[in-house]
Amino acid sequence: MSDQQKPAIHLSFSDKYTDTHSQEYFQKHNEKKLSDRMEHRMAARALALAGNPASVLDLPCGTGRFWSMLAENPQRELLAADYSEAMLEVARKVRDPAVVRRFRLLQCSAFEITLPDDSVDCIFSIRLMHHIGESANRLAMLQEFRRVTRDTVVLSLWVDGNYKAWRRRRLEQKRQQNGEKSDNRFIVQRAQFERECRDAGFEIVGHLDFLPRLFMWRTYVLRKKAV
Repeated sequence: MSDQQKPAIHLSFSDKYTDTHSQEYFQKHNEKKLSDRMEHRMAARALALAGNPASVLDLPCGTGRFWSMLAENPQRELLAADYSEAMLEVARKVRDPAVVRRFRLLQCSAFEITLPDDSVDCIFSIRLMHHIGESANRLAMLQEFRRVTRDTVVLSLWVDGNYKAWRRRRLEQKRQQNGEKSDNRFIVQRAQFERECRDAGFEIVGHLDFLPRLFMWRTYVLRKKAV
């Protein structure tokens, strides 16, 4: 994606997913068998809470880590998008060809999704929102999700109120004292994020925690409010 094609909101972390980094990303998550299985179960439960949507946009899809799970419903319409063409190319190569053929692939930003209004029943967005440190940017992304979804959004992020968040904040304080920059991953206060969801036009259906009180990962299920 050229500079002229970059969306109005462009965050620097999204440029790191080169060919080499995308392949490394696949290898990293392909080796985490236990945590990957747990995250897949949590995602499946979230989709059930969302009503087992008939059409899903996986954004960002990365290297297609959730594609087999999303494709378990043979009738489901499947779309996948990522800002990185390299990520999409790795996904095409490493995933089951029969599963890949189920997906319509798009290269686009989550801030500017190249789909019309009300295009899918559900936007499935795992491991993206924790990269968004500014409230205004989270709100802009949520508003774009609301435009494209007909019904629900399933998304994950890092939240406060657990042991890992406490440890993370201590680490960030040390980094700041040493003059180091953030690694573009952020903890969000639960109350603040839920307020942002409501401001963007969603109601909160529910949430699922990855090992409550220990890990930061929380998955929210949101439903689009009627205008």
